[in-house]
Amino acid sequence: MHSHEKIAAVEKIIKDAGIRFINLQFTDIMGVVKSVGLPTEMWADVLDHGMWFDGSSVQGFARIAESDMLLHPDLDTFAVIPWDTDVPTARVICDAYLPTGEPFEGDPRRVLKRALAEAKKMGFDYYTGPELEFFLFKPHADGSLMPLTPHDQAGYFDVSTDLAHSVRRQMVTALGSFGIRVEALHHEVAVGQHEIDFKYDNALRTADNAVTLRLTLKAIAQKNGLYCTFMPKPVAGINGSGMHTHQSLWRDGKNAFADGDDEYGLSPIAKHFIAGQLKHARAISAVIAPLVNSYKRLVPGYEAPVYISWARINRSALIRIPKVSPGRVATATRIELRCPDPSANPYLAFAVMLMAGLDGVQHKLPAPPPNEEDLYHLDEARQKSLTAMPGSLGEAIEELKKSELVRRTFGDHLFERYLEGRIQEWNEYRLSVSQWELERYLPIY
Repeated sequence: MHSHEKIAAVEKIIKDAGIRFINLQFTDIMGVVKSVGLPTEMWADVLDHGMWFDGSSVQGFARIAESDMLLHPDLDTFAVIPWDTDVPTARVICDAYLPTGEPFEGDPRRVLKRALAEAKKMGFDYYTGPELEFFLFKPHADGSLMPLTPHDQAGYFDVSTDLAHSVRRQMVTALGSFGIRVEALHHEVAVGQHEIDFKYDNALRTADNAVTLRLTLKAIAQKNGLYCTFMPKPVAGINGSGMHTHQSLWRDGKNAFADGDDEYGLSPIAKHFIAGQLKHARAISAVIAPLVNSYKRLVPGYEAPVYISWARINRSALIRIPKVSPGRVATATRIELRCPDPSANPYLAFAVMLMAGLDGVQHKLPAPPPNEEDLYHLDEARQKSLTAMPGSLGEAIEELKKSELVRRTFGDHLFERYLEGRIQEWNEYRLSVSQWELERYLPIY
């Protein structure tokens, strides 16, 4: 039930901004935003009864025979859409429910809520800080994107050749309208690549923010005649886009990962959490790196992790321990998982990451020794001694099939639907004939 204070606060926003339409938003299993619009005259009815929608038309939601579902808005996410200035419009993120009034267990947002409830039972709150990288490309005169043309030729932290400086500031202003507090914005390593980081927070809020950020950045880029993509590896031979995710558990208002007396500043709980994520890394790979294209990014030489390991200074490790100022160990200590990419559904990604870490905490799994050496330049014998992440979506799918942890996290319905979707994508990719194959083989055979 919504509190009278929340309802009144939303009604004030509607009145003050002259809102005429409200978009009810949710995501399918792949994290793609879906939206049902309604005139503001219908808002009171939606608050009381929810909004009906056809679940069978949404990937992974429901079969035809059980298609009727309801959306119920989360008023904490109500915000005015800053780029819809012609007809003032707001959006609100919703949870999906069955006609019986029960929450729909296959709703990705619900999956994360369940995982957070499991953490709460153990006395923990789970905080995340995802860093979403993206590319800006210039469409050609006819509106096409191919061949891809990066918006600029700048590099990491460049200023003079960074043509998207103004665009990123517009993006940050738009994000602020949604209550998203940006902490850093800069050009990334590759030409045309950028990063905008927002405030570390409760995982449900940061998942909502990550979904909102992707939608917002695409809209602002379009207004500037650009195309924004979160595709993991749009251009061969340069860095891909990751969604490095900083994580910590908090208990009774204190950071449960922090231990100032430890060499790495990590508590036993943090090390158990690391051990759990390393144990399940291959199993959750198809969730945190869900596309065929994701595995074009996870290769040696581009600051993307390949081997299952952890370290402090080593950016080739799967889990990195960011350096923290001595005075901030108690609050800022965290771990950074470097293999997720921004095509992942943040709700599902955070859910499996949390449950993998909690498995390590629950069973007090010991963390392996850290690997501070550059894992990309080891001799062959040393490389063979390390366990690698899956090298393709097909390999990741085989690991996912065997994972009881992911099945338990997702629930049977969503697990089966998610697996079906990944298998379908992998089969379509296997059966397609690429330009590379034509150029390589046609002249020879």
